[in-house]
This record gives sequence, structure tokens and C-alpha cells, in this order.
Amino acid sequence: MKAKRVLLIGISLLAAFVLWTFMIMSVDVQNVGQQGTAVGFATFNTWFHQLTGVHMRLYVVTDWLGLVPIAVCIGFGALGLVQLICRKSLGKVDPDIILLGVYYILVIFGYLVFEMIPINYRPIPIDGYMEASYPSSTTLLVLSVMPTLILQIKRRRKSKIIKYNTYSIAVLFSVFMVIGRLVAGVHWATDIIGSILLSFGLFGIYYASVICIDERKDNGI
Repeated sequence: MKAKRVLLIGISLLAAFVLWTFMIMSVDVQNVGQQGTAVGFATFNTWFHQLTGVHMRLYVVTDWLGLVPIAVCIGFGALGLVQLICRKSLGKVDPDIILLGVYYILVIFGYLVFEMIPINYRPIPIDGYMEASYPSSTTLLVLSVMPTLILQIKRRRKSKIIKYNTYSIAVLFSVFMVIGRLVAGVHWATDIIGSILLSFGLFGIYYASVICIDERKDNGI
């Protein structure tokens, strides 16, 4: 039952992301972006952008810190590779680690899709170039990966101190990154909202899959 409930939440969030994307493409669309490009929710987005301004130092800091979730991905990839080498069979690699690899691939695929089909462009040029802005790739990466770190540490470590510290650091890091990208002025506010919906939707599906594996194992299937 828990797996179905979590899966339903994940699917609902993905549906909300799809709806949100269509709304961005149709609600209050004005040519207020770079070189007159169209931006949805234009009144709200321009108001928020003018409110926060542009803070390139914060942008650079959050950009570099985007390497942290990448390092987490590499770490779990290395864990899966070690298991594969030691156990000499892909079928003997922990199922949740295999699912994690598939999950990370889906996250990357989602990012690439929106890079190839820009919904809108950043409020400002980056190094002189117009870049796709929706959804925020850094926010997507952070909010997709850091929850998996919390989940895997919870599953693989018995120490309450390690679990608590991992949870605290991951949550604080995620909050800082989301707020940092939001107020740095390099994204429209709606880009961040889209990333939150997409990342939590994808994680919900991954988490439901892990719960399902555990339930099958407990039932001896």
C-alpha cells in the first residue's frame, strides 16, 4: 500500500509539472525575455526578477556547488561497479542501486529534452550566450539526487548520528541551492517551480520502486 501511495504522489507531481509547463507556454505570455523572446507568467516573472536583481557571485557559487550532486552520482555509480566486479553478475548487484542508475539516467534525459526544446530563455545572457532556462537544471539535479543520498544512507547505515547528519546537511544544502538559484537572477521564478515539481515527481517514482522491492523481498518473492 505504501508503494502505491508514494507512486501516486510521484505521478501526480509529474502531471502537475506537465500542466505547469503548458501553463508557462500559454498564460500571460509576453515578449519580455532576451532579444524579445516569449516568457510565460510574464508579469509575475519580471516583477520577481526586478525584485531580486542579478547576483553573479551567488550564481557562480551555486554553479560550482552543482558538482556536489554529480559527485554523489559518481559515488553510487562506483558502488554499483564494485558490486558488479566482486559479485561477477549484474543480477547480484543490489536492485535499488540498479534502479538508482536508471533513475539518474531519466533525470539526465529530462534535462537534455528541455535543452533541445527550450520553453524559455534565461533573463540574462551567460557569457554572452542565450541559454535555455526551463526548468532550472541545477535545481533539478540537486532535488533529484540529494533525496537519494538521504534514502541510501538510511538504508545502508545503522548509525543514527550518520543518518541525522546526512539528512541535515542534505536538506540545508538543497534549501540553500534552491534559494540561491531563485534569487541569483539567472532564472525566472517559474523555472525553479518547474524543477521542484519534476524532481520530486521523479524521486517519488524511484522511491515507490524501492519500497516495492523491499515488500517483495519481505514476502519472499
